[in-house]
Amino acid sequence: MATKTTEPTIIKKYANRRLYNTGTSTYVTLEDLALMVKDEEDFVVYDAKTGDDITRSVLTQIIFEQENKGQNLLPITFLRQLIRFYGDSMQNVVPSYLDFSMSSLTREQDRMREQMANAFGSTAFDAIEDQVKRNAEIFDRAMRMFLPFGPGKDAEGQPRPVDPAKGAGPASADDLDALKKQLADMQKKIDAIAGGGRE
Repeated sequence: MATKTTEPTIIKKYANRRLYNTGTSTYVTLEDLALMVKDEEDFVVYDAKTGDDITRSVLTQIIFEQENKGQNLLPITFLRQLIRFYGDSMQNVVPSYLDFSMSSLTREQDRMREQMANAFGSTAFDAIEDQVKRNAEIFDRAMRMFLPFGPGKDAEGQPRPVDPAKGAGPASADDLDALKKQLADMQKKIDAIAGGGRE
């Protein structure tokens, strides 16, 4: 087994769709890469022919494979909402929001696992799974709060009047300010829910 370093492992993807781990000099599968992610081993995937960084598409393939195995983490409503953001004026905000939310969820899950293990031992994992499902539902509801700011709607979710001379146009500065305030309020609510109301 290769020793972990601070540099990410380079994976090369060839035209025949085979993935080659340059760290171990072996061919690997998407399942192997999924295990590397779970082991927190960083890697970057390059197209062997063009040299393009295709890490994002390979990670997306891993998620697709996991979902196909019946390990459904992504609710259908969440997937639909995510698709709606492509090409929307909110598109640039979504990645940083998702990154921040997932980091918060990971920190809370680690804390929960430790507390549950101390309190109940290994039999607590069913309760943890239930809590993870509840966290996913909270996350899904939080993402729905973005939808009022979609094209043609104001901060209350009502249709925004359109000036025929200007058209619908991109989101205004007022919309973005309202969104920032809503994000801050949402984060306070998420922190309160995740922390059980602790300060």
